[in-house]
Amino acid sequence: MSDAGYDKQQAREAGEIARLLSYVLILLASVGLFVSATAIPTSRFEKLGAGAFPKIVFAGIALVAVIAIIDALRKIPAGAYGRFACQTVAWARRRYLVFVVLATLAVYLLAIPLLGFSVASFLFILGLELVLMPRRPATLLVAVIVAAVFSFGLNWLFAEVFTVFLPRGVL
Repeated sequence: MSDAGYDKQQAREAGEIARLLSYVLILLASVGLFVSATAIPTSRFEKLGAGAFPKIVFAGIALVAVIAIIDALRKIPAGAYGRFACQTVAWARRRYLVFVVLATLAVYLLAIPLLGFSVASFLFILGLELVLMPRRPATLLVAVIVAAVFSFGLNWLFAEVFTVFLPRGVL
């Protein structure tokens, strides 16, 4: 098989695997929503209860997702999973900064209740600047100034001008 034909085949396999993963996510979401629909309180005036219609809809979606998963599994050749995993790892390595930013954002969101808006924002902005920008003395000074203005300055602006108090934090 030529390289172009091989690439088209790999792209087709990757598309089928991505489709399979989306079907699995739809199945998990519909099962979760079905379970949450069972918690809808029933009225004494109706026999089926308020959760009957959502449960029917989510059960139907789950059934269609199971059928789609079976069909997708039938279309994917056995060796495609390994190739897809290798391609996915290579893709993630090329885009590692995206994952660094997402991880930093998650830490920031978890740190706000503990450290407060100002300190958490200062550390978040400074950390991202240190990761994303060139590290020279002049740029480090600019990074500290920008982080201070957009964390402590923004907190002051909201508190003094808008009378909106941002989270203080436990510490």
